[in-house]
Amino acid sequence: MASSMSTEGSKTLKPGTIEIPTSRGSNDVPMSPRSWRHRTATYQPPSRQHTAASLDAEDYFVGPRDMAKHSKWPFFMRMHGSVLPKMILPLIVVALWSTLITCLCEFVYQLKVSSLLLTVLGFVVGMAISFRTSSAYERYTEGRKYWSQLLLVGQNFSRTVWVHVAERDGELGKEDLLAKISALNLVVAFSRSLLHKLRFEPGIDYPDLKSRVEYLETFAKAAEAEIPKPKKSGKIKAVGESLGVTFAESNPRKRIKRSKRPLGNLPLEILSHMSSYVEYVNQNETLKNGLYHNQLITSIVAFNDVLVGVDRVLNTPLPIAYSIAISQITWVYVLMLPFQMWDDLRWVTIPGSIFAAYIILGIAAIGREIENPFGEDVNDLPLDAFCRELEADIDYIMSNPRPHVAEFFRSPLNKPLGPLSEKSFDSWMGRTKKDIRDALMTKTKAEMRIRASFHVARDQDEDNEKSVQLQHGQQQEH
Repeated sequence: MASSMSTEGSKTLKPGTIEIPTSRGSNDVPMSPRSWRHRTATYQPPSRQHTAASLDAEDYFVGPRDMAKHSKWPFFMRMHGSVLPKMILPLIVVALWSTLITCLCEFVYQLKVSSLLLTVLGFVVGMAISFRTSSAYERYTEGRKYWSQLLLVGQNFSRTVWVHVAERDGELGKEDLLAKISALNLVVAFSRSLLHKLRFEPGIDYPDLKSRVEYLETFAKAAEAEIPKPKKSGKIKAVGESLGVTFAESNPRKRIKRSKRPLGNLPLEILSHMSSYVEYVNQNETLKNGLYHNQLITSIVAFNDVLVGVDRVLNTPLPIAYSIAISQITWVYVLMLPFQMWDDLRWVTIPGSIFAAYIILGIAAIGREIENPFGEDVNDLPLDAFCRELEADIDYIMSNPRPHVAEFFRSPLNKPLGPLSEKSFDSWMGRTKKDIRDALMTKTKAEMRIRASFHVARDQDEDNEKSVQLQHGQQQEH
């Protein structure tokens, strides 16, 4: 829920000050379903708004990256999305090491190594990095598939509830309407709670989540008072985390481990409440068609499948033995480069080693970054954007009552046989069924002639014969 609207006085409306129009009020200014929401009261994802008049480093190295942002810079000159910050310290180490070995070879003793070792190790390192990168990207794409499934199931569940759950007369009708709105809000709450669960953020005290679930009795709500509050990182620690220093990185599960009460599984508990709503509409017979009841239950099962799937992706990383071995092999190869390059390159060994290390260690760093696609790195999945997209889609569904066929099909703008005929739905109602079918056949033949005309020259008079006859018949009717 992150948008704002300016009034004529250029003042931003706040949730506490907006006046909801009533049936007797003025409708001069249409109210958007999201117009009252104020951006400053919204949970801000790691990918924040870019500063307007500065070159803040966080504009480039804090993520996830905004997928809607467009850049005209060539890829080799772009900084936002690059793993360069995590490469600074390793490249400094390689620069110092290559300088040391080059100086020793120039002034003390020639420490030459056969280039055969470079060839053998290069093959092994290439295979190891390829395996690491492919496995990490597989996890990345699998995580994206699950969030795409969440969007699909959320839209389908919301549309089914909004269109096929009936609203009774009188006060019961208002109760049914508010219940439908609350059920659709639970879909958004599920996506938000899943986001926080994947980022190891326990409890419900988040601006984008608390107001949606605080009326539900859940383990997360009961444990909120005893969950340790997150501590803001100091400048040195923040710089260390940006540079990828492992000693500066905190355990992401730290707050969960320190909780003194069970935190439960908030997304799963929300699904239980959604199931209760499906049973509620089945019992009060506002959802009479059993097919749609089965579809809602199937949607909840699909939500649960997403929950289990993303948890599997999150908690099944590459085995630690592979990670250690690949890291060791890579660094051995990089540290051996100066010994094998000096005899041919001399002082160029230093920049050559740095450049080679950037290529090898950079690809390995990309694999480490996307191995957990739900984190807060620049190249991780923009989960907050996915949640906002789902919320907006549900708002669009709820913004209008259930469409009625008699209203939109009989609109004067509906031309069933266009572009062959400009007659409306009601105009064709005055013709016989045979006339309608003949017109459909004429339309099909006309389209076939048009397609053939792209390849073979045609006779204009013969091509327009039946269309002229149809227009003549329409003029006689008028």
